[in-house]
Amino acid sequence: MNDLDAIVAQAREDFTAAATPADLENAKARFLGKSGRLTELMKGMGTLSVDEKKTRGAAINQAKQAIESALGAARQGLADAELTLQLKAEALDVTLPGRQRGAGGLHPVSRTLERIEAIFASMGFDVADGPEIESDWHSFTSLNNPPNHPARSMQDTFYVDIQGEDGIPYNLRPHTSPMQVRYAHQHIRKHAATFEAAAADASGQTKAPEIRVIAPGRTYRVDSDATHSPMFHQCEGLWLGENVSFKDLKVVFTDFCRTFFESDDLVLRFRPSFFPFTEPSAEIDIQFQSGPLAGRWLEVAGSGQVHPNVVRNMGLDPERYIGFAFGMGPDRLTMLRYGVNDLRLFFDGDLRFLSQFQ
Repeated sequence: MNDLDAIVAQAREDFTAAATPADLENAKARFLGKSGRLTELMKGMGTLSVDEKKTRGAAINQAKQAIESALGAARQGLADAELTLQLKAEALDVTLPGRQRGAGGLHPVSRTLERIEAIFASMGFDVADGPEIESDWHSFTSLNNPPNHPARSMQDTFYVDIQGEDGIPYNLRPHTSPMQVRYAHQHIRKHAATFEAAAADASGQTKAPEIRVIAPGRTYRVDSDATHSPMFHQCEGLWLGENVSFKDLKVVFTDFCRTFFESDDLVLRFRPSFFPFTEPSAEIDIQFQSGPLAGRWLEVAGSGQVHPNVVRNMGLDPERYIGFAFGMGPDRLTMLRYGVNDLRLFFDGDLRFLSQFQ
């Protein structure tokens, strides 16, 4: 058995000398591998008698167990040494002051949305929210923008693999205007008795209920540059009643802009334009009388008197219900309020930029 004792002793010596796991595996192969010393001894047992095989086999197995035990101890020793080095490298100086988490805050666009909602709420407007994946009917057709209408190219959008009942795929809404129709339907159902009473009164003495709402939210279009983003925010507004006119639109939006920018010397200009869901339509420009933007006309919104077809799609009589709608970009208002000239900065997620607004 001296040869086996010598092999076990040599294995223990080689395992102890191994400095890395790779060295240890190489040492293991010299003793337990396909051409290892113990393996060769096992191969030579074929010439022995049955009794000698039993005795020799038991001795070899005992030596193998001793080598495997030594191998396991060597592996554990290397692992412990590596852990000790790692803990030493990652040691913390507990006498250093703790690292505190910085206080979070609202995104500048979120601040703008809250500000818009608060201002219009003070004027009696409700705030509506709805789905960002919309049907074609709500996004376009209900807004007097039927299939194949050339105005649709102004609002090229993204489509999803879901088809509506009309066979047209759903889309990521290109504006929050669908919420005007959705809210009108909900409002009419909620106040059905009042609307029915007003409709049944041929004399017109029963005052028709008003619809006054804004719809802020995320929207999507195939557009990207310094002032446009594939994902952006929009806020639509709607006021329908018996005697709501363009004059009311000018008063409401002028008051909003002056309150939002905290400037009474703000001047508004309404330029004739075209939108399929309003007639007549107008772009709204503002001009500051002082500050870095003084004297420049800046476009901030689109607006107009709600088209009769849109009023009908809301389930109302356009001969009785009249009013205005507008749509503005909270992202653009945020840029103007904080003096930022690249919209993409708001959505890059750079905390160095965003922390300036906290």
